This record gives sequence, C-alpha cells and structure tokens, in this order.
Amino acid sequence: MALPAVSRRAAALDYPSRPVRIVVGFAAGGANDLSARLMAQWLSDRLGQAFVVENRPGAGTNIAAESVVRAAPDGYTLLWLGTPAAVNATLYPSLPFSILRDIVPVGSVDRVPNVMAVHPAVPAATMPEFIAYAIANPGKLSMGSAGNGSLPHVAGVLFMMMTGVEMVHAPYRGEAPALTDLLGGHVQVVIGSVTATAPYITAGKVRALAVTSTARSDMLPDVPPLADFVPGYEATAWFGLGAPKSTPPDIVEKLNAEINVALADAKMRERFAALGCTVFPGTPAAFGAFLARETEKWGKVVRAANIQPD
Repeated sequence: MALPAVSRRAAALDYPSRPVRIVVGFAAGGANDLSARLMAQWLSDRLGQAFVVENRPGAGTNIAAESVVRAAPDGYTLLWLGTPAAVNATLYPSLPFSILRDIVPVGSVDRVPNVMAVHPAVPAATMPEFIAYAIANPGKLSMGSAGNGSLPHVAGVLFMMMTGVEMVHAPYRGEAPALTDLLGGHVQVVIGSVTATAPYITAGKVRALAVTSTARSDMLPDVPPLADFVPGYEATAWFGLGAPKSTPPDIVEKLNAEINVALADAKMRERFAALGCTVFPGTPAAFGAFLARETEKWGKVVRAANIQPD
C-alpha cells in the first residue's frame, strides 16, 4: 500500500525531468501573457528545465483550459488560470469540463486592477459626481468593453447592480478598440486594465474616476479605489497556475513553493509591478478557495444580467 505514495514522492523529487508547458489562453504580447512568461522564466531558472509558454487563445480561454483538462496529470502541462475561468463557468453552461472539478489549483501569482475611465466630455470629475449624473441620465452613457462576459463587461455590470446606474453596453473585440472609441468619444465609459489605460490617463486624454481594486494601484497612485464610494465593490483580474486533476500532490506542492519564493523576491516584485500587477502569493488550498468564491461571485452577475457569450 505504501508503494504508490513512495513512487509519487520519487516522481516529485525528479520533477521536472523534461520541459513543461504552460498553456496560456491569451495571445502573445499582452500583460497577461507577459506575466506568465515572467513566471515561466523563473521556474526554468530555478528547476533546471524549460517552462515553455504555449499561447492558445480563443473561446474566452476555454480552448486553453480544455486542452489542459485533457492532458496527462503528470505536472508537464500546466494552465495559466485567470478571471475568465471564473466567469466562463456560468457564461458557458454547456462546457465539457469544470475548472473547479477538473483543474487542481497550484498557486496564485498576481492580481491586476482595472480603472474606470471616462471621456473628458462627461460632466463628472469624481465617482460620486459620476454616479449622480448617470442616475439622473439613465441610458445616456455608453460603456465600452472587451466583449460580452469579459472582465470589463462584468465589472461594469456589477457596478450598475450595486449603484442603480444604467449604462448601454457596447461590446468590442478586445480592449484596444474599446479604448480607441473612448478616446474618440463614441463611448463615454470604459473599465480597462491599468496597464493599457494609464498612458491615456497621464496624457489627459481620458479621466480616471476609480480603480476597481480595494487598494490604490502603484501605477495610478492618485486614483482612489471604487470601494471607497461603493462599499464592497471589487473587480480585479487575477492569475495563477493550475494542473490537470490527479496531478501528484508532491509536484503541486513543489511548484507552489517555487511560485511563492518568486513572489517574495524583490526583483520579481518590481518586474510584476512594471506590468501593473500586484503579487498574490498563497497555498494551493487558498487559491482553490479563492477560485470557488470568484466563480460564485461572477456567476451571480452573469445570471442576474442574463449575459450571453459573443
């Protein structure tokens, strides 16, 4: 009876003995991809084998997730887990897999706040002024997003649910075109990532009202959290690593330990901060509990607003 446990421990001691794939459901080059590559490089240097990022965008990251669910549970195929996984569990009711059931949480890595930005023509300089104006003018403001069910969309829906504001949703195929139309005044509001939106804010082309994290962002230190005005509001992007169900616990624990060493390293923290990210260390169990809470939270939003995928 002890032989299987001994065998698993031996596998963990030898792990990794060949390259490891980290499957990312985003296109190469964005902040989500770059943070995955930052962690992959750390793991490669520390564990002596290449951790290779494989970009498999499409279907709101579901293509990447399913490929990892179906992979061998040996620690050599990992998933770059993010907020879309929590939203998709309800947004796509017929998925042939369940993140909570079929993916083992390995470790949380980072969080990225969004920022609510408005076109300068909007007559509101603060969040209270914006809420008052929007309530007085229901349906007059258009909110651009990266698409139905994207974090900017559900973050905006959560904001409307908690404040009574009514805005018209304008979905785009990605964050960049939504921000382009915000600059042009075709939409009046976008809840965009701090990384993509900050340059337009500092240039005075759009006005920042609040960040969606519960604390201020180092990238926009003068912008208050939305929760200061709407208690309990929080809508950040987050990322971490997952593995197929039945991946040996010793391998999961080994990877988690290395992730947490990385997130405690001052230079790594600086490199994440340059991407607009805040490090998010923790145990596999803590990451699993967080994933369950996020899935429940965004499931309620998707159901309440009857959000349908593109």
